[in-house]
Amino acid sequence: MAYRETEKMRQRKAEARKRIVDCTYQCVAEGGFRSARVTRIAGLAGVATGTIYRHFESREDLFAEIFRLATQREVDKVAEALASDGNAAERLERALRQFAERALKGPQMAWSLIAEPVDPKVEEERLAYRKAYANLFEKAIREGIEEGCIPDQDARQSSTCLVGAIAESLVGPLSPTQTSQATSTTEDNNDPLVNSIICFCMQGLTGTRR
Repeated sequence: MAYRETEKMRQRKAEARKRIVDCTYQCVAEGGFRSARVTRIAGLAGVATGTIYRHFESREDLFAEIFRLATQREVDKVAEALASDGNAAERLERALRQFAERALKGPQMAWSLIAEPVDPKVEEERLAYRKAYANLFEKAIREGIEEGCIPDQDARQSSTCLVGAIAESLVGPLSPTQTSQATSTTEDNNDPLVNSIICFCMQGLTGTRR
């Protein structure tokens, strides 16, 4: 008789997989991908090391999934800001601020997503994540050009420049050696670092100082 997996077994597998993912996410949020050792993840998840490899072909596959999960949360937040009220320039400014402030509030995870050296498979996810941001910004820039609040320009190129500028400007403050700087964000749009980043990005986009 052929082996048939019961519903209870499928549920137990799904629960184990979720614990593995949740514990890996926790490890990365606390110490980056470098600290997410398979033995530590297994211990936190309450599973054998081999169980992890029954759910993921390799550590890189597990990390790639964590990267997708974490970045999608951030992309969704930026999309939310871009869908809010106001003209396109105002919405872009809001989205850029959302990006920077969230990064500085969770510096370790942000560093891991933006700049931590990672395996090639995870680096592929990083490129896809940057592209997702660029696509959102490009759409908003095109809308701004149509509205007249953003000067005519190559929206695709400008969106790529925005992603590069804001990510690169956060690398230093998010570095594990500079974490004290990364925890100083305020709730009232008065953080000097965030304001300077937003000012630079919006001035480059609109040609005027905001």
